[in-house]
Amino acid sequence: MRQRTAIVIGGGIGGLTAAVALDHRGWSVTVLERAAALEPVGAGIGLAPNAQRALDTVGAGDAVRAMAASQRAGELRLPSGRLLARTDNAAAVRRFGGPVVVAHRADLVALLTARLPGGTVRTGARAHLVDEGDPLRDDRPARVRTTEPEGGGTASEGRAEELTADLVVAADGIHSAVRRTLFPGHPEPRYAGFTAWRFVVPAPAATAGSRYAAHETWGPGGVWGSVPLHDGRVYAYATAAVPPGERTDADQRTELLHRFGDWHRPVPDLLAAVDPAAVLRNDVHTAAAAPPAFHRGRVALLGDAVHPMTPNLGQGGCQAIEDAVVLSHEAAPDADLSAALAAYTGQRLPRTMDVVRRAERIGRLTTWRSRPACVLRGAAMAATARLAPDLVLRGLDGIADWRPPAAP
Repeated sequence: MRQRTAIVIGGGIGGLTAAVALDHRGWSVTVLERAAALEPVGAGIGLAPNAQRALDTVGAGDAVRAMAASQRAGELRLPSGRLLARTDNAAAVRRFGGPVVVAHRADLVALLTARLPGGTVRTGARAHLVDEGDPLRDDRPARVRTTEPEGGGTASEGRAEELTADLVVAADGIHSAVRRTLFPGHPEPRYAGFTAWRFVVPAPAATAGSRYAAHETWGPGGVWGSVPLHDGRVYAYATAAVPPGERTDADQRTELLHRFGDWHRPVPDLLAAVDPAAVLRNDVHTAAAAPPAFHRGRVALLGDAVHPMTPNLGQGGCQAIEDAVVLSHEAAPDADLSAALAAYTGQRLPRTMDVVRRAERIGRLTTWRSRPACVLRGAAMAATARLAPDLVLRGLDGIADWRPPAAP
């Protein structure tokens, strides 16, 4: 039997997971990444038990669990430091079958790339979908045009090549060109109402010996989170309700100091430790509407390319990993590809859009600004936490307990 071929457009977490999973199933895979190197976008990534179990199917789950910090507690606080709710890894294990692991994205990218055959990933390759193909016709594969730089030039000046494949996986991110090609009338992702900052720093000397608990702190119109990593660094993130595209003349560290510098420790310590150039900032977008399908022709859409979501449940990367594993499960080397892609859409569209809307609802709560509303919000959280000690975990019910489809 002829070995089937797949092209993955995009070398992020979802695209690399899809490549590993399809290779694991016997496909010949090529990854086309437009960046000059596999440099992960973002800083940290939360991998809940659902993503860990998905990675188990390609033999990477235990390596991810090994990235877990010796961290037992997670807290929800106010800017003053007042504790609203607390949970721990034991509670996550009871509820979901495992803890949430927070890793550096670069570590996860390296882990996935190491599981691919040499030469699978082609960087500096701009890809354009020419023809979606027809899974019912052997004589009509999907066609992708790629342009790669030659002699130190840019991709636009480089060598053009047209590739064909039995399957194209579009993992080209929130501004997916493939999505626009397949569904030109579908609404673009919309601004969620807030912007986000992220960075990773070594644990500051003021906190290095204390191993403080991971925490998320909710204040007027904004959130701050700090998570110790397994290697002694700290992943920090923040959000603020601002108009889309708003920027000041100040650097991003100065902007964060203005907004969060008087919040409880370790927030000021982390801001004192970060290089302004190391702070990433991105406006947050979410899917405006469910697409007609997650596939068309021989093309499957995956991750942010089809279901962008706010970070409030920590599920953006996790859902992309789930997508990749379900797609590879359905697309067995000898499967009817048309039926496999329809099954992929049938499983992934309702689930991911539910997660999109749940994350969006929490995101709206974080944008409340008025003092009375924030006082009421804090009181409700504290009261709920007393009645239900696992408040911090409840938002992941029905999400983090997901299990991948069983192998045939």
